[in-house]
Amino acid sequence: MAASDSPVPVPPKLLPDAIHQAVKPGTALLRLETTQSRQGVLDGAWWPRSRDLTTELPALITALTGHLGPITRVGLDATAWQDIPTRLVIDDQVVHLDSDPVGDDTVLITRGHNDHFALLVVPPGTTADAAREAMARAVRADNITQASQLLIAPTTDPADA
Repeated sequence: MAASDSPVPVPPKLLPDAIHQAVKPGTALLRLETTQSRQGVLDGAWWPRSRDLTTELPALITALTGHLGPITRVGLDATAWQDIPTRLVIDDQVVHLDSDPVGDDTVLITRGHNDHFALLVVPPGTTADAAREAMARAVRADNITQASQLLIAPTTDPADA
């Protein structure tokens, strides 16, 4: 076989193309920054399957608790989510929910009394390629791009609207 006939290696993708259709609502698709510097604008990214907060948030909080410790508060834009309660009990912990004008592309997570983490929220209808790109950029330690600018060409499935 000639060198020109050998297959071109394909770099592995972080998430398979069909991952968003394969996972059920309530499954957390999450990336966190792996450095301790926390100098970037965002600390991670979350790709929920729907805008139903009571379905989506428990898996996120469980995953974050495993990495960060107990989560006490979540701040999010009320216009982006359906029926936001003032608190949820997740894994026997009370998590308070606050309506903040952070925009529908960001969620603020509080650990303890005053340790905040900002996560990009990738809209549920975003294509797999756009979600992968936005999530990868969000977790870079040197990221200075705001969440709304990281979302590249999101497309919404009419069934999710």
